[in-house]
Amino acid sequence: MIKEEIFPPKAKKIAKELSIHGDTRVDNYFWLNERENPEVVKYLEAENDYNEKMTAHTKQFQVDLFEEMKSRIKEDDASVPYKLNGYWYYVRFEVGKGYPIYARKKETLEAEEEILFDCNQMAEGHAYFKLSGLSVSPNNKLVSFGVDTVSRRKYTIQIKNLETGEILPTKIETTTGGSTWANDNKTLFYTRKDEETLRSDKIYQHILGEDPANDILVYQEEDETFNAYVYKSKSKKYIIIGSSSTMSDEYRILDADQPRGDFKLFQERVRGVEYGFSHFEDHFYIITNKDEAQNFKLMKTEVNKTASEHWQEVIPHREDVLLEDMDIFKNYLVLSERYNGLNRIRIMSWDNQEDYYLPFDNETYTAYTGTNPDFDTNILRYGYNSLTTPASVIDFDMKTKESEVKKEQEVQDPNFNKENYLSERIWATAQDGTKIPMSVVYKKGIQRDGSNPVLQYAYGSYGHTTDPSFSTSRLSLLDRGFIFVIAHIRGGEYLGRNWYEDGKMLTKRNTFTDFIDCSKYLIEQKYTSAKHLYAMGGSAGGMLMGGILNMAPQLYNGVIAAVPFVDVVTTMLDDSIPLTTGEYDEWGNPNDKEYYDYMKSYSPYDNVVAQDYPNILVTTGFHDSQVQYWEPAKWVAKLRELKTDENKLLFHTNMDAGHGGASGRFEALKEVAEDYAFILDLEGIKQ
Repeated sequence: MIKEEIFPPKAKKIAKELSIHGDTRVDNYFWLNERENPEVVKYLEAENDYNEKMTAHTKQFQVDLFEEMKSRIKEDDASVPYKLNGYWYYVRFEVGKGYPIYARKKETLEAEEEILFDCNQMAEGHAYFKLSGLSVSPNNKLVSFGVDTVSRRKYTIQIKNLETGEILPTKIETTTGGSTWANDNKTLFYTRKDEETLRSDKIYQHILGEDPANDILVYQEEDETFNAYVYKSKSKKYIIIGSSSTMSDEYRILDADQPRGDFKLFQERVRGVEYGFSHFEDHFYIITNKDEAQNFKLMKTEVNKTASEHWQEVIPHREDVLLEDMDIFKNYLVLSERYNGLNRIRIMSWDNQEDYYLPFDNETYTAYTGTNPDFDTNILRYGYNSLTTPASVIDFDMKTKESEVKKEQEVQDPNFNKENYLSERIWATAQDGTKIPMSVVYKKGIQRDGSNPVLQYAYGSYGHTTDPSFSTSRLSLLDRGFIFVIAHIRGGEYLGRNWYEDGKMLTKRNTFTDFIDCSKYLIEQKYTSAKHLYAMGGSAGGMLMGGILNMAPQLYNGVIAAVPFVDVVTTMLDDSIPLTTGEYDEWGNPNDKEYYDYMKSYSPYDNVVAQDYPNILVTTGFHDSQVQYWEPAKWVAKLRELKTDENKLLFHTNMDAGHGGASGRFEALKEVAEDYAFILDLEGIKQ
């Protein structure tokens, strides 16, 4: 029997010249951005068909991996309830159902359950479903919520009467999904998105029972590099409109008891000055980088003197500590900090009698404050986990210093024992001499002889830090001999704010070279070899994958790029695309020649050349609003045209999903199974 030869699809070439700054780029696949063009859909479907045929031999393995990962998750699970305004709120799941059920109980956990939303019923008939932005009115009788059934992050806000169970006919379209109630129980503030760019730019006031067409515009953000949002202070005293860019913040406040009043400017925007605040009694407490406090400091000001000239220092800037967040309670101030890459939680009493840190003793871990909506309590809820330790939710009494573990993640596998795994933190040296940390986890007994398969992951943009956290699905790799590595490269904030500044704008290439230097270190130290090293990243981390593929393809056997941002120059020159204008402070504005030239030097799509590339899997969503589907589509087409090897290049477009992938609790695991099967197959691991 002759085996059928499978040929990859070939996208047609239609040359389009793109000229600026006296430079012309020829884009042969520009036409793929025509979403409504049947030829485009035909090409994406041809790629999907090719992917199906090329992975046919792993289909059962993917099913087995999915079932294996799913089986570790407790199906009839529930979140730890938290108390808010007289009710205990929680989310639970039922066996065999993929969506959450939102519920509450009045006063005690022994009370009768009241179901707010059963998303399993609401998701029926939809290929994608997401519920977001639940906001209960102060009198506990109404709840506003947002629904997205397309995955373009365009939510429709609706309101449910919790006494009758009726969902009111009101539908507010093209919003962020979130909203907040004034204290009168009938005024709702929400954020609308621009239809074309999807930028959150308008704050509206809706009156219960009124036609949304008559809603009052209370704020419009004119600066296209800023996004607007609205929320209520934890003290319930203020409605707050925020407006933020990468580099600056500005807020307006309104007494929540006077929703028809005018919002008052807190402190006007100043380029380069970021700030955020919480209300406590007669003061606002402010976290800010004002006065070149790169790692941020804590200040305070009286409620009627909010301009920055009145701000007084509470905790000064520290070179070695990044101040990330705060939680305010009646008797305590809780600060979330990062020191030498690790999370710290600092607890200070308002009477200055106590000031201490929660004790954590692991070499690499993740700790964070959890849901703490109750102001008048001494209980701090926080979360803790590590690469080897399942997630715990802990209630800590800040007065007695007693802890109660409210829940530890259950791994539904009788063979799982966290003592069977080891985690460590290692440091590679970058090209410029900088030490780059990595968090590593593997199963005990592994020898460093260069033969181990390694999956190296990173993100490295927007100051986002990938903390070393536990994953039940990752056990499917670890138990098959893989080492998993998180590279804490520049562009994140793992080692403070300067870590971010050294991996953005005109220092962005550090992000790519850091990742490559981490890979070289893993090979030199015999954790693995180029034959067994795999890299993975998504979104801006997918751009990272495109960068390393062009710069050091010989280091990897396989690369997975999920929803990758790879056509950097063209996207950043198109201000009609969602996110573009707000990204200028991250990547630079290519309308400026200096940024254009620098961006062009690393943009993955622009730097594909005729060379050998490793095996590559690229995934995207047709409705993606963050990274448009055509970026990976064009990139794959160009790679197919130019690459000089016989390695696999697979491209899968989920025609029903967007940037976050599939909806539903377990559907996303099918995508993980697809990724894992790809690299396990390359390793020759068949089951």
